[in-house]
Amino acid sequence: MDRLISRFRLIPLILFACTLIARAEWEQREINGRGYVSVESIKAYYQFTSLKRTGKGITLEDSKTRLNLSVGGVECLMNGIKFVFSYPVVESAGKSWISRIDLVKLIHPVLRPTFIENAGTFRTVIIDPGHGGKDAGATNRYGTESRYNLQVAKLLKQQLEAAQFKVVMTRSDDHYLTLQQRVDVANAVRENAIFISIHHNSGRSAARGIETFTLSPVGVAHYGRGLKASDFRAATGNSHDSANVALATAVHGMLLSKLADKTSGKQYTLDRGIKRARFSVLTGVRHPSILVECGFMTNPYEAKLIHDSGYQRTLAKLIANAVSRYRFAVGRQPSAPAPPAMNRTQ
Repeated sequence: MDRLISRFRLIPLILFACTLIARAEWEQREINGRGYVSVESIKAYYQFTSLKRTGKGITLEDSKTRLNLSVGGVECLMNGIKFVFSYPVVESAGKSWISRIDLVKLIHPVLRPTFIENAGTFRTVIIDPGHGGKDAGATNRYGTESRYNLQVAKLLKQQLEAAQFKVVMTRSDDHYLTLQQRVDVANAVRENAIFISIHHNSGRSAARGIETFTLSPVGVAHYGRGLKASDFRAATGNSHDSANVALATAVHGMLLSKLADKTSGKQYTLDRGIKRARFSVLTGVRHPSILVECGFMTNPYEAKLIHDSGYQRTLAKLIANAVSRYRFAVGRQPSAPAPPAMNRTQ
């Protein structure tokens, strides 16, 4: 997975010939009332050297990136890191098609972070330790989620300050904040910043792994439920859709690539994917924002990890390293023209 992190950090500013850019055309069609783009045109635009199909599986590949898709599926693997599409890949007229919104709001920001305008002009990181006070969050025999969130957040603050970032905490002790109060703290930061909400998950005892959430783009539902009318109204955070997913990629990819035993290589955790949701702390914050679920309180194995101070320090160090890599990646402005505009609304 280091390959994606490396590409994200050092992605070359490919000097597309202006004539190639001018001629670039997206092969698009409406399928069941929704806009889709052909896999073939995605291959051409991003200059993948290979497009292979094996049954329902689709692989786009070049020397640095591999994209794995499945017809009928909503999971996309980019160099082994899982992203969850808003709509399934479909087949029509003998070709495979990806929804336009997944191309524009997910694939493109990850493959071309340098095109995200002004995303790298920040030195402030807002850390939000979830829950607190009367709201303990998830609990297990070792402790409460609110306490672990705060412990990781404080360690992350130390790591970021050592890297010369300014840090703002929504809370620094065990007291309760409403969701709106968290948003208010974040939005009181007037300079450019990013927002990271730290949480630990709960569920069935067998459930485990790390997942990272960004705000659902307009027209995309909260993860796990169907569309509502409100999903078609832009929230404050939607102004940073591209930066949100790029930040999520940096953090999620870093955690998944490094949370492994150095001797055996065994992963400490599992990849539950980068997902989209309408959590209040993501909808209302005016800065690029993500929410990271750092493991399951309810899983016996992960509960021990979460309780371990060494694991907490590792989480904090990796997230801080990812923030630095993210800023480097999006701070490099492209010398090539921006991608050609889509010819239809989403």
